[in-house]
Amino acid sequence: MFTTNHFAELSALIPSAVMQTYVIVMIALVVGGTLFDVIHKQSAKYFFQAGRKSEKQATREVAGGEKMSLAIQTAASEVLTSSEFCNPGRRIAHLLGMYGFVAYLVATIVMVFAYPTSTYSTPAIWPALWCIGALMVCVGGYWFWFFIRVDVAAEGNSPFRLVRADLFIVSLLASVTLGLIWAYLQANTSSALTTVFLGLYLIATTVLFAGIPWSKFSHMFFKPAAAYQKRIENANGSRRNLPAPADRTNPEDRDRHSMELLKDAPLNMGLGIKREQPRHY
Repeated sequence: MFTTNHFAELSALIPSAVMQTYVIVMIALVVGGTLFDVIHKQSAKYFFQAGRKSEKQATREVAGGEKMSLAIQTAASEVLTSSEFCNPGRRIAHLLGMYGFVAYLVATIVMVFAYPTSTYSTPAIWPALWCIGALMVCVGGYWFWFFIRVDVAAEGNSPFRLVRADLFIVSLLASVTLGLIWAYLQANTSSALTTVFLGLYLIATTVLFAGIPWSKFSHMFFKPAAAYQKRIENANGSRRNLPAPADRTNPEDRDRHSMELLKDAPLNMGLGIKREQPRHY
């Protein structure tokens, strides 16, 4: 299972050209769905207006080199390491899902296009990467679904309760889970059950990529843009028209009316809300 190019084996049943066309269609659905989402939700318009407003309220100019540095910091922090998550468990689950999905997706594209049939010798790294990536998505995804979701962990709702906002995570987990089951059956048996799970795998994958306008798939593109915009606003001093964080070591901040109750409080006083998990349902 970890050493077999299952798509090359499948070419005996489905022509490789059909599989390649399917992958291209899925890529087109991602691009088209994201563009539709941007237009429908006016995300691009929002970021453009926010950028113009930030420039008008700026107290200093951010040079091109500094903007590049902020973009690199955004990629290294919010994108590659998901530093926006304060909860370590949620962060690890997110990183497992993200890197697993990238590995799974890249391995799929390479095997379908570079090694489409059994006549090609597929390097063992690609099937292994496909399986490991899918397993990483399963670990991170099911961990999130059953133990980390707010409505389950904090509100006590059933983990089997489904709403439209769950479309992305449910279709993603269904896709990789059914894909792994299909790959296992294909490697160990040639029964009709293999064809059944292949069909279910294709249905779940199609829902995953075709459902972008109704799911959170496109958030992976919006979140880095929002994080970068926030860094720009902090750098140019506009701060979305919000006051700067109070510095309680500064006498002027300590004497502000809004700081009266905290004036003599310990400087290392932490957030009480983080002392225990919010599970009081």
